Amino acid sequence: MCRSFIGLVIVFLFVFKPKEPRIAVDAVQFPTFSVSNGTVNFTFFQFVTVKNPNRDAFTHYDSSLQLVYYGSQVGFAFIPAGKIDAGHTQHMSAKFAVESFPLKLPPLSGALSDGIGGLGVGVGPTMEIESRMELVGRVRVLKIFTHRVESRMRCSVAIEVSDGAVLGFHC
Repeated sequence: MCRSFIGLVIVFLFVFKPKEPRIAVDAVQFPTFSVSNGTVNFTFFQFVTVKNPNRDAFTHYDSSLQLVYYGSQVGFAFIPAGKIDAGHTQHMSAKFAVESFPLKLPPLSGALSDGIGGLGVGVGPTMEIESRMELVGRVRVLKIFTHRVESRMRCSVAIEVSDGAVLGFHC
């Protein structure tokens, strides 16, 4: 009897162990983007996919998305509370306006100011912004035990300053 109980507990710990939700960024966009007098204003869109790998629903609350530029927070949005069913994937999006902040441009290197590889194709100044998303919530195991789980994601986004085009992002 004791061995079967211990075996049951071990199986329980491996099969029903709470896991962090997986966050994947699908797209980042800047539909409005302007630079004036050394300051930048834009609207930020981020589309993400969140997968719940658990065997029960993941209920999230107290979650947020923030934008950081040179170590300073320039944008922030709360993510509304919600629920992702067991084994399901949910698509989320966040949109908010970022008020003007000073633009800091590093000096251009010789390769960039001369064009790419000397082909005469100029690359304008770029800026990099960091997107940080945090999902905090809980998972119930066997409808009895509650475990707190959280998942974080950081992405660096390269932006063309002249028009706000996303040159790429890496998470």
